[in-house]
Amino acid sequence: MHTVTLIRGDGIGPEIAEAALAVIDAAGVSIKWDEVEAGVNAVEKYNTPLPDQVISSLNKTKVGLKAPLTTPVGSGIRSINVELRMKFDLFANLRPAKSFPGLDLPYQDVDLVVVRENTEDLYSGIEHMVTDTISESIKIISRYASERIVRFAFDYARDKGRKKVTAVHKANIMKLSDGLFLDVAREVAKEYPQIEFEDRIVDNMAMQLVLKPQQYDVMVMPNLYGDILSDLCAGLVGGLGLVPGANIGENGAIFEPVHGSAPKYAGKNQANPGAMIMASALMLEHINEKEAARRIEAALTALIKEGKHVTPDLGGSAGTKEMTKALIDLLKN
Repeated sequence: MHTVTLIRGDGIGPEIAEAALAVIDAAGVSIKWDEVEAGVNAVEKYNTPLPDQVISSLNKTKVGLKAPLTTPVGSGIRSINVELRMKFDLFANLRPAKSFPGLDLPYQDVDLVVVRENTEDLYSGIEHMVTDTISESIKIISRYASERIVRFAFDYARDKGRKKVTAVHKANIMKLSDGLFLDVAREVAKEYPQIEFEDRIVDNMAMQLVLKPQQYDVMVMPNLYGDILSDLCAGLVGGLGLVPGANIGENGAIFEPVHGSAPKYAGKNQANPGAMIMASALMLEHINEKEAARRIEAALTALIKEGKHVTPDLGGSAGTKEMTKALIDLLKN
């Protein structure tokens, strides 16, 4: 039996986490959940949004399933998500965005994967006030981090049968930092001659994704560009309510929906559980429950295509519980 750390989150987190647990169970996978608390709900009990129990559990299980968390203002932590990624050196942020048939969108054949470097760039948090009216943030790009994220992207493309990797950068302007990232990407690409390689300047990449997303496959990029372009890709396939994320390192992985905790919708049975369920499928694939992951994704695809038992953001009128029940019925039939 697998043991996985579970963080139910806050806001809509507990509702969509419950949906994911029910779907995993319906898919026939036995998991022992090591449940820990984090976020605003943990502050009253532990006086911190990221208690030691979370770190201890993830150190033990090496795999986590996490619903959205709210970082309290003034907690001393910039972001719980960023803190977890840094703490466990989860250097690769994987965000696939794939079209679901049945949604009324401009594109029906998008199948993109954003591979985002997770540990440096402007997210290193090195910033200060130069004067009372001038602030400075330092962008960190290292050969080490660039090489391992680009190699991760090429390994992912090779293992998944993908055909092309695109490196995204702004080396025309930031010739040293993004220039280093691009140089490393070109070097690593030579080791994978079976995979097509190209590079794109980030602003042009944003335009090309809106105009012709079908021409891209796996995209690898520094932290900030990945944060922005992964949301753009989510918009191409129906929004953040359908897009999962995986944070992966050498010694651990945390899986999560990419959207926030949406506290104003908490407890209203209105949240779309799709992204959390897709994150669960990514987690199942990671722990080698690939058939269950495939069945969950296929069932969710069929449910969305049918269109009756989905939440309003997907064109239906179902609540979180009703959508989850319909998905479970598909899995069991």
